Amino acid sequence: MTDPGEIGVYVHWPYCARICPYCDFNVVRDRGGADEPAALARAIAADLAAQSEQIGPRRLVSLFFGGGTPSLMAPDAVAAILETARRAFEPAADLEVTLEANPTDAEAARFGAYAAAGVNRLSLGVQSLVDDALAFLGRNHDAAEARRAAAVARRAFPRLSIDLIYARPGQTAASWREELAAAVDLGAEHVSAYQLTLEPGTAFDRQVRRGRWAPPEPDAAGALFEATEDVLGRAGYESYEVSNHARGAAARSRHNLLYWRGGDWLGVGPGAHGRLTVAGERWSTLTPRKIGDYVGRVEAAGCGVVERARLSPVEAAQERLLMGLRTIEGVALGELAALDPDPAAISDLVRAGLIRQGGARLIATSAGRAVLDRVTLELAHSARAG
Repeated sequence: MTDPGEIGVYVHWPYCARICPYCDFNVVRDRGGADEPAALARAIAADLAAQSEQIGPRRLVSLFFGGGTPSLMAPDAVAAILETARRAFEPAADLEVTLEANPTDAEAARFGAYAAAGVNRLSLGVQSLVDDALAFLGRNHDAAEARRAAAVARRAFPRLSIDLIYARPGQTAASWREELAAAVDLGAEHVSAYQLTLEPGTAFDRQVRRGRWAPPEPDAAGALFEATEDVLGRAGYESYEVSNHARGAAARSRHNLLYWRGGDWLGVGPGAHGRLTVAGERWSTLTPRKIGDYVGRVEAAGCGVVERARLSPVEAAQERLLMGLRTIEGVALGELAALDPDPAAISDLVRAGLIRQGGARLIATSAGRAVLDRVTLELAHSARAG
């Protein structure tokens, strides 16, 4: 678990220049107007202030601008929201402020303005360094733009992370190794490599159901996962989470660690989720998905949250199992007390080489992380709770 005095803030900015065919996030096309985004930025700041008043003093360790495409935000809006967060909570001396960006938005002046506003970590959506793959993924940049963007970002920000997507149709382990080597040359201290998944309702989901293309078979996808671990490991990146690799502990994403360790964060912006621990109980929060509904809710009620739900002890333990096993530190058995996984199931997974027990923690092995869905399902199904 994280320090209960710590908190993060997630800001959801829903606008995108185009909607990627694999994306199931709460996003809308950016139509180029200024009035609605300005109103949304004001509502986010007001919502942040209102939510902070309801939970009392905390130490702010992370603020993450996600989306959507936050690099479409006006830099002064980023500065205003960050200033609101700093007033609402005591900022940590090493406060991490991350902004997601697309390579097409990589202008030195724009990145410099974000840095001046207080952003100290950029998460760059490279996704691929192969032009054909970028076209397939629906991206509006090419590999050369991605390389230029990474170079601009390294000069503007102390910390740089890049996102990549693998398990594309027809992709081989050999070609993926070459692409990863090229990605290492971009000089980012953090790499998030995500396996392409078919989310229901997305354009890719519809295409596959119509037989237009097929994702890799499990064995091929597994080989790509192993190649990711091998190439990035040899380049000095530690695989500290299933999809995330960092050059040293300081390069890890502090914000994502809040999620994986069961920490607290406020969710502001349209459709943002939050998690809060209050008086020993775990609560989830949710804001309206539509921009107009969110802005209207904040204007009418002061706070954007429309749903608050207390997680039962079993639900909270299930969440800890799912999130904690993704990391190299695993999850403490004490946090799974309400779930009470069967010791026999744990022993079976240990004998199969998929998990190990480190003291009072369950930790997925490298082999187990490659089939993590299976591991978590077996542990959850073995639970003797309730």
